[in-house]
Amino acid sequence: MTGVRVVQQYERGVVFRLGRVRGQVREPGLTLLVPVIDRMRKVNVQVVTMPVPAQEGITKDNVSVSVDAVLYFRVVEPIRATVDVQNYSFAMLQVAQTSLRSIIGKSELDDLLSGREHLHQGLEVMLESPAAGWGVHIDRVEIKDVSLPDSMKRSMARQAEADRERRARIITADGEFQAAAKLAEAAGKMAETPAALQLRMLQTVVEVAAEKNSTLVLPFPVEMLRFFEASAARLTDGPAAPAAPPQATATPAVPSQAPAAPVEES
Repeated sequence: MTGVRVVQQYERGVVFRLGRVRGQVREPGLTLLVPVIDRMRKVNVQVVTMPVPAQEGITKDNVSVSVDAVLYFRVVEPIRATVDVQNYSFAMLQVAQTSLRSIIGKSELDDLLSGREHLHQGLEVMLESPAAGWGVHIDRVEIKDVSLPDSMKRSMARQAEADRERRARIITADGEFQAAAKLAEAAGKMAETPAALQLRMLQTVVEVAAEKNSTLVLPFPVEMLRFFEASAARLTDGPAAPAAPPQATATPAVPSQAPAAPVEES
């Protein structure tokens, strides 16, 4: 009975007989060992979630940051994880820390804040090489948090504020340009029909009067004054009188006189 062992479903058994490892790994279930001669070491093959402590470094664009990450790995070769490395969990933690520092020095601040996908891939590639020799498979590695100095946070806040103000000014100018185009089009329509300007002014009066203000300032357009001036001129001149038909005038007859006879003197 001293040689009976039970291996759990999430474990694998590595058997040492007189100090030499057996080539076959014991699968989950009941297994028998030779008493005194055999020794079995159980290896957990579940996925291990290992937090990587925050590492301080200077980015490629000379910004001091503190970055922490999380590592997910599992043992795929129990014999190598038991024989080739003394403590594979501690070894993976140290490799993750050094790789994280290296990736900080090769990256810029914008990549750490927004473009993390290729950084995760780079970290995974850097960890795969030593992990494969220890019988460990890297499932994934991710950057969890990036801490910045307070001065850098204030600078980034000012930059974001300036960028938003620039965008707001551009949007306002674009709106003014579109409004000016529409106003020019409306002015052209009103120029074709002068009465439309008066109707628009009356509508503005109605809108302002709806607020029940005690004082109403109403601009009077010059075009309307010209319209009233032209109307008054037409009323003053009036319609032109019809011309009288021509009448024949009688010329009085002048009696014809005979030429006087010459008087002879004696």
